[in-house]
Order: sequence, then structure tokens, then C-alpha cells
Amino acid sequence: MIKNFYIFRHGQSSYNVEGRIQGQTNDSVLTELGRSQAVALGEKLQSKNIEVMVSSPLLRALQTAELVNKSLNIPIVIDKHFIEVNVGEVEGLPYNDVIKKYPQVYKQLHSPNIEECFDVSYPQGETKREVQKRIFAGLDYWLQQPYNNIAISTHGIALAQIYAQLDHYTTDIPNCTVLHLINDETVWKIGCRL
Repeated sequence: MIKNFYIFRHGQSSYNVEGRIQGQTNDSVLTELGRSQAVALGEKLQSKNIEVMVSSPLLRALQTAELVNKSLNIPIVIDKHFIEVNVGEVEGLPYNDVIKKYPQVYKQLHSPNIEECFDVSYPQGETKREVQKRIFAGLDYWLQQPYNNIAISTHGIALAQIYAQLDHYTTDIPNCTVLHLINDETVWKIGCRL
């Protein structure tokens, strides 16, 4: 049986505008542009027959899910599998401060060589490998649920790790980007662009 997942990054947030690393901080909220992006995304997803909306518990993702859902009017379920990467000590810091304090870690985490950055983290943080394992555990859970079309409101690093697992490495995922992920008899593949 084919299942469709429409997985998207939250809309523009206050920390995006301020140039801060968000991680699992929960005081970064959608900007006016972020709210508009989410409403437009809901309109785009309206024709996809989505049955349930899953969201990271973080406020910026949940706000996005709620605004997208104005066009869908479906149940919203919070799932911690889809929370953003834990960036440990650097959570909430401006990127410039992080680059000065942890230049080598920052360089490795932003390397185009996935093997170089997969098991690296900021102090007390989570690696990309750990994020990928957590995200796919969440996807496997939702595969077992009685829905064929599922939307997921999540974060940039979370989305990047899905792409990485499918050999499409990227570090640039704009706000409200949608990944159409298809599971066909346990095989994951990327669907059409939205």
C-alpha cells in the first residue's frame, strides 16, 4: 500500500530573522511572513486528501501546523519524533557567536561531506545520525497508522536528515519547503515537488 507524507519546515521564525540557532528552544515564534507562508502552504496542500497533521511540539512548528490546518480542518497530533535537533550549549545563540566559540564543530556540521558531519555535535547536543534515527522511527510509527496521506510540521535539520537518508544531501531548506515522501511497500522515495 502506498502512503504519502507531506513533510514541511515551519514558516519563518523570530530566530530565523535574528540569526540565532534555534535547536529545541521554544521561544522562537512565527513572524508575520512565517504566518503568511503557513497559510499559503495550507492552500497548496488542500488537494492532497491529507487525513492527519503531525507536528513537532515546538511552538514555531505547532503554529505552522495550526495555520496550515485552516485549509485542511483535520486532527493535529503532537509527536516528539519530529522535534528539531538538540544543539546543546549553543541553543539560542547568534550564529556569529557560535562560529567564534566552536569554529571547528560549525565547519564540520556544515561540510558537504556527510561522513564528516554525521557524528558531530555541539557540546551536550545531538548528532545528525541521532536525529535521522529518531525521525525515521517516527515515520515508521506513522506507517503503521491507518492513514494514507499524512502531513508533518517539522524543522530544517529534521528535513535535511530525511533527504540525507535518501542520498539527497542538502543544508539549505527554506521555510515552508515541502518534501513529498512516498512509502511503497517499505521502500522510501521522494515524490513530486510541491
